Amino acid sequence: MEIILQPVGRIDSDILNILQTRIISIFGCPVGIDKSVPVPDEAFSTLRERYLSDVFLDKLKTLNKKGHKLLGVTEVELFTRGLNFVFGHADTSSGVAIISLHLLRQEYYGLPPDNDLFVERFVKEAIHELGHTFGMGHCSDSLCIMHFSNSLPDTDFKKPLFCSRCQPKLML
Repeated sequence: MEIILQPVGRIDSDILNILQTRIISIFGCPVGIDKSVPVPDEAFSTLRERYLSDVFLDKLKTLNKKGHKLLGVTEVELFTRGLNFVFGHADTSSGVAIISLHLLRQEYYGLPPDNDLFVERFVKEAIHELGHTFGMGHCSDSLCIMHFSNSLPDTDFKKPLFCSRCQPKLML
């Protein structure tokens, strides 16, 4: 099994390299980085002033020709139907997911930058969404990486690891 990181729009190479290293350490499989593809203009909602994550997933499905796990990474703010925002979104049946870095930065909330916290957040979101691509659902353990994050404090609280109940479900 291979995991591919797919930048959607311009993504700093340092972010992709950090993700690659951390994902390898958690999942223990090869992780490649593809060339960036453009942000799909048709995903933008003028009413919501953000991008519909479902359109990103549809685009990622067309790029996943070899059936790998594919994690899109974007800077734009995402939402899905029924939710005002999402940090990430996965399609378990196709093995693709997308994460947005937009809401994970302290600067978005008018706070001073905190790069260590930003890295911790995007790594957690990547691991969580990849967990979904491996067929895992949400976990009731608030420390487990598979716990649903309804807010940044939820993301900050959980650990970047699968709990003892979720780890065995990770089929590689």
